[in-house]
Amino acid sequence: MDERSALQIAAVRALEEADRARTTWTDDDRAWASRAAAQIVGEHAAPSAFIARRATLALERIATRSNALPRTVQAWLWRPWVGVAIVIAAFALGVAADHIGSAQRINVLAPPILVLVVWNLAVYAALGAGYIVHYGDAAPPGPLRRAVVRMAATRGGTRRPREGDADPVPRALVALAHDWIAIAAPLYAMRATRILHLAAAALAAGVLIGMYARGIAFEYRATWESTFLDASFVRTLLTVFYAPGVWLTGTAVPDVAQIDAMRWPGSTNAASWMHLMAATLMLVVILPRLLLALATGLLERHRAARLPIALDQPYFVRLLRGLHDAPVPVRVMPYSFTPDPAAQSTLTALLARAVGGNADVELTPTVAYGAEAAPLPSPPSTWTVALFSLAATPESETHGAFLTALNAHASSNAPLLVLVDEAGLRARLGDDITRLEARRALWRALCSDHHGTPLFIDLVAPDLDAAERELDAALTPMSRPLA
Repeated sequence: MDERSALQIAAVRALEEADRARTTWTDDDRAWASRAAAQIVGEHAAPSAFIARRATLALERIATRSNALPRTVQAWLWRPWVGVAIVIAAFALGVAADHIGSAQRINVLAPPILVLVVWNLAVYAALGAGYIVHYGDAAPPGPLRRAVVRMAATRGGTRRPREGDADPVPRALVALAHDWIAIAAPLYAMRATRILHLAAAALAAGVLIGMYARGIAFEYRATWESTFLDASFVRTLLTVFYAPGVWLTGTAVPDVAQIDAMRWPGSTNAASWMHLMAATLMLVVILPRLLLALATGLLERHRAARLPIALDQPYFVRLLRGLHDAPVPVRVMPYSFTPDPAAQSTLTALLARAVGGNADVELTPTVAYGAEAAPLPSPPSTWTVALFSLAATPESETHGAFLTALNAHASSNAPLLVLVDEAGLRARLGDDITRLEARRALWRALCSDHHGTPLFIDLVAPDLDAAERELDAALTPMSRPLA
């Protein structure tokens, strides 16, 4: 999943899961988003394409009502100009920082380049140690990387929801922040690393350009001074330190006599030393940093195009049931009882949610007791729901036969669901949990004998959230495979 799509999906999911009461983002809105996305991408599209398109459409509609969620999504998107600004600032700092000296002399034991080389060698050592310690996994981001991420991608002014706040948007924003950090943290850390590598190379390049620019206008003299070191030791030290420059330029470090002659107040023209410094900086800092930036950039690009979105989670599995050009036909067949209009409305809403919102629910005439042998056959792509009343005592000869007949018409891509309405029995028994559970056990045994699992719901006073979760759990094994 690419970066923008993954962020939009996380945002819409956060709102849909926070708005359980469907006050801000209604069932009709959700159904429209699924239906419109399916029509655009086609029912044979990859699941990821459908989910991404649906999130884009949903955010467009949400933005017409409230800009809080779309604005937060925009705030979380990475701002590329921040990386460019950091690199430019590093280059400018390098140009300005290389003030070689007011007396136009270079102390070959302590030039600004020495600090850059030592610092970068320390960084390479830390990177290598971190890679070994974490066995190839990404090390936790340090303060510099965290600072870059904060500048380039922030969540804006997200407020925590107040106690009793009915508005689902603040809860959705908090959930989005939590989810997106988990999803994008490895990508953002890699991106910050690339920027810091480029900034280090730009800083070194700025130092070189500043040094040569000043060398054109002024004559610089190379010298050294030390309280404790003699010329022989200084030559050995310089030979080691400038070894990369010597290898690249072919210019050898002067002998001990020449080094001794350079000791302050003595000096020599600094041109050859500047070339050694520049070559050393090029080999130790600029080229390795550019190679590291290239490597991290390739890895960053790979991660940005493949952010992990687990489409096998119940939320996405439910949405993918709506990946059809036309509404999914759902046929509800009540047996030996007729649900009242309120129960029918609850049933329609629940089944529409289960199918991802893109559903056409049909309630057939009640199948009379004893007429179960030949129920109406369903078209191949129709989901069939057997609806019973918990008030009835399940019988294998009647209720079981009805399930057997329905199973004979069910297909592999059109599951048979068994719903048991508790409203009638609850009206008689009240909250007698013991007797309710005893009756449920009888229905579970009957359905088990006929290859089904019943879902119990009070269609008059439903807990739709709980029913939706149970229905998701029952339907997930029957859902289409994810491509």
